[in-house]
Amino acid sequence: MTVLSQENHEETVVVTPLMQDAADLEPEDQECSERVVINISGLRFETQLKTLSRFPTTLLGDPRKRMRFFDPLRNEYFFDRNRPSFDAILYYYQSGGRLRRPVSVPVDIFLEEVKFYELDEEVIEVFRDDEGLAREEERQLPTNEFPRQLWLLFEYPESSGPARIIAIVSVMVILISIVIFCLETLPEFREVPRVLDDQINGSGPGKAPSPFTDPFFMVETLCIVWFSFEFTMRFLSCPSKAAFFKNIMNLIDVVAIAPYFITLGLDLAEHQGSSQQAASLAILRVIRLVRVFRIFKLSRHSKGLQILGQTLHASLRELGLLIFFLLIGVVLFSSSVYFAEAEDPESEFSSIPDAFWWAVVTMTTVGYGDMCPSTIGGKFVGSLCAIAGVLTIALPVPVIVSNFNYFYHRENEEEENVQYVHVTCGQQQSQQPSLGESDSTKSNQSLSKTESYKESDDLEVLTHPNVNPLETYTGKLTDV
Repeated sequence: MTVLSQENHEETVVVTPLMQDAADLEPEDQECSERVVINISGLRFETQLKTLSRFPTTLLGDPRKRMRFFDPLRNEYFFDRNRPSFDAILYYYQSGGRLRRPVSVPVDIFLEEVKFYELDEEVIEVFRDDEGLAREEERQLPTNEFPRQLWLLFEYPESSGPARIIAIVSVMVILISIVIFCLETLPEFREVPRVLDDQINGSGPGKAPSPFTDPFFMVETLCIVWFSFEFTMRFLSCPSKAAFFKNIMNLIDVVAIAPYFITLGLDLAEHQGSSQQAASLAILRVIRLVRVFRIFKLSRHSKGLQILGQTLHASLRELGLLIFFLLIGVVLFSSSVYFAEAEDPESEFSSIPDAFWWAVVTMTTVGYGDMCPSTIGGKFVGSLCAIAGVLTIALPVPVIVSNFNYFYHRENEEEENVQYVHVTCGQQQSQQPSLGESDSTKSNQSLSKTESYKESDDLEVLTHPNVNPLETYTGKLTDV
């Protein structure tokens, strides 16, 4: 006995003529208009079979796939999944392909539900673009066996034990080069050219010590030898030369290696006396400063730095807005404090450009104190500048944190689920069938078994091999 509310009773009155017209439909149309009950963790949804059949490749649209979740006792499909997400999943079938994430459901949870119900990949990509998520790039591998092994050895440290050893050696060499870069700037290690006595007396020219005998130069040479060897092996074994140079990490490798050879050429020219010392020293300082970017080579072996880089790349728009708002505040408050301090003869704000530094320091809440207002109006402007700086910096922070959380969870999921897939894709594929092939083989075998029952007159319901016998038998009992 079913108890209906007043609203449900009014709805049944309207639907009653449609039920009378359903008797005139053909068997196929009548079957598609049948209703199906879907239970999502205790919350029951009811829809029509023809609604689910709009997308036959999905989990709910394919009778063979959804049959695994059928409960013959309750005559319903049961899924122990997230309930708020299923509203959007069902709307996807009802609207003909529009996927809208509920506001109360996080992006990562909703993506898991979308993948579970096996929606189309094109719809998932469109959803990622709408949400502002970066697309996951597939890892390319060389076709030949030997270049593939070299590429895995130098590019993916998690692929094997020797690859981990090479990664550890590379990290150690990077750290040694950074330590050498810092130690050679100490006063006791700086190279001071010795002036010979005969040069002082004017009797003969002095000779500067050779830079090639410097211990720091020797250690730097060994580090560059390893960097050059690693870069050469990766370049020779990469699957695509064009994509190789488009990668920012490979450009960092070039920047880490090139200053050494430029410095070496300048030292050779200076040692032979064919270049001006002042110009060469200025160039050497710039080139040695570029060597500090070698620290970014650690991001190749650090997941944390990779996540940070992906977060900054995905948050470029928010960072641009932050800088734009900061520039507006700097111009506004530097002008205000200049005119507020104009009557003070001892004011440190001699011009508006001089006040830019004070506005930047105040808005970023650093406050060096090298420039500070002294009048009441200047202090009032400084207070407003500090408050506006806090609000300006705090506005884009939640978006950046949200992007960081997404990339962090995605990286953890890739480590748990897609670990070492790129290693076995070219080795074990010919030996054993994949998961999809085994499932298709099993489904074909089950179909051939069910099709063998078509000749029986008592099992007419099995003419559709996708239907479970228990479901059909339960349906006959309810019809009776």
